[in-house]
Amino acid sequence: MAGLIPQGFIDDLLGRSDIVEVVGSRLKLKKTGKNFSALCPFHNEKSPSFSVSPDKQFYYCFGCGAGGNAISFIMDFERLDFPQAVEELARNQGVDVPREERTDRKGQSTPRQDSPLYALLEQAAAYYRQQLRHHGQRQRAVGYLKQRGLTGQIAKLYDVGFAPPGWDNLMSHLAHDNTEQKALLDAGLVVENPETGKRYDRFRDRIMFPIRDARGRVIGFGGRVLGDEKPKYLNSPETPVFHKGRELYGLFEARRSNRQLEDILVVEGYMDVIALAQHGITNAVATLGTATSEDHLRRLFRVVHNVVFCFDGDNAGRQAAWRALQACLPAMEDGRHVRFLFLPEGQDPDTLVRSEGQDAFRARLVQKSVALTEYLFRHLEKEANIESLEGKAHLATLALPLIEQVPGSLLRRLLRQALENRTGMRLDELPASPPPPAEAEHYYSTDDSTTEAPRYEPAAAKRERWTRSAPRRSSVERSNVEDPLLGAARTLLHHPHLAGVVSEAQEFADEDRDEARLLIALIGALQKNPGLSTIQLLARWHGTALGEQLSRLAEKEWLLNIPSANLEQQFFDTINRLKAGQTDRHIQRLLDKSASVPLTTEEKQQLRTLLANRTASTADR
Repeated sequence: MAGLIPQGFIDDLLGRSDIVEVVGSRLKLKKTGKNFSALCPFHNEKSPSFSVSPDKQFYYCFGCGAGGNAISFIMDFERLDFPQAVEELARNQGVDVPREERTDRKGQSTPRQDSPLYALLEQAAAYYRQQLRHHGQRQRAVGYLKQRGLTGQIAKLYDVGFAPPGWDNLMSHLAHDNTEQKALLDAGLVVENPETGKRYDRFRDRIMFPIRDARGRVIGFGGRVLGDEKPKYLNSPETPVFHKGRELYGLFEARRSNRQLEDILVVEGYMDVIALAQHGITNAVATLGTATSEDHLRRLFRVVHNVVFCFDGDNAGRQAAWRALQACLPAMEDGRHVRFLFLPEGQDPDTLVRSEGQDAFRARLVQKSVALTEYLFRHLEKEANIESLEGKAHLATLALPLIEQVPGSLLRRLLRQALENRTGMRLDELPASPPPPAEAEHYYSTDDSTTEAPRYEPAAAKRERWTRSAPRRSSVERSNVEDPLLGAARTLLHHPHLAGVVSEAQEFADEDRDEARLLIALIGALQKNPGLSTIQLLARWHGTALGEQLSRLAEKEWLLNIPSANLEQQFFDTINRLKAGQTDRHIQRLLDKSASVPLTTEEKQQLRTLLANRTASTADR
């Protein structure tokens, strides 16, 4: 059953789980002081740098930076999505995962069920497979696949099928009444003529490629014509379970074939994906007849930190590559890598891998692909003549808006430096784009039709990010002195009980620094839910920008030798400074207003109270 996993259940599950048992069942642990150590499963090493803390219920690798709780370890180690990891941990504890119910229009509570379209689409896939084996005209389809160099084994791996010629083969097989025909319409398998009301199969006389979601469920189809009819490729329409602008053909199969998937190759067609897999390159995916979107990039970067786009070398390929680059920029966190490979004129991955073989094609990916940053400037410099001052100014005008879309602070800074080198202009004084606000607390969904469901960052991506990037959103953290606000948040993260003695936290709720917002969010959550542990707090914001900040703070305790003495006093000193700053801002607003218009009686009293409070606070210090 699909549905929302209540946050309270996740908290309880982590509370009853022992991370030493979770990790110890998968790795050989050795007791080292109060912690346990092992060889890290997320990078190659000869001496143990992977540490597990039974006190903190947290793991951390000093070699690659991987760290987290029991759920995140299962996700990284088993290559599972968040809901699947929760299911696995719950199964180990002998408990069932509850699902949040939803309210219908009559106000009655009903559990969310998987869409019935999934079962119908699976039946259609089985029908198409059967037709490829037994239909009277199957030899036309089989001959085409053999001509393209595909074996029966690879066709079986991707569940390739055949939609025979005829108007209603599938409909006659799966529908026996009007209700069942309507379901086929909803699934995009049948088309209805709006003028005559006649219904017929959408896919006819085509090679069929089932499209699967992250859980392996069939959500749609792509069909390749056997003759010269148009269109050459036909995809399922948008349905309640299929959104082609979000999905990637072959992603499920790539993850199934590669336990340690380090990079993904994005190509243009179904046959490219399957032909590459036929030759041992099993990490290819394809967009479904649409341009690469930010949704595609978000989905890819949940799985790997390296993405290579492969395009034809003609004008259409270059245009598609530039659109892909523009979609990539908002997803380029530090530690993520995108490259572009342009194939020789008239070649596609299918024909090229068949002609030159796996090794030569892999060598081409390494030697001939160019980094996103190189391609960005190469493309823009074709439009701007940088031999002149006007051309350099034009290049800066073109490049800066694109560079400012990059969220990775280090990569954005390096891009600006590269632009300075190309133009001779100093760009330091130009403001950078503000970071996005931290996300709010949320539930986790097992409904894969929603692509925004949070996913845990793969260990490889975290390792790359850790070694190449500094934490975002904090200029103070770049120095060796810890920001007091972050120090207070870290203290609160590891000593949650302190939130209970903070009064009137909303007094400084309009503090505009991200570090303060983080601290306020922690205080609010702990005051609303007393008793939350460190691990439960990490799980509460898992998969969000705020959750990434919390994870960095949790990991920092492993890296820094931070004395525990006077932690509470330091924490309250920071809280008092926040309150004092808020008081000063209120006073200044009232004084500014009084300079232009008279204050009301209520505002005058408020000003007197604020000034008195500030005086008393200063005297106490």
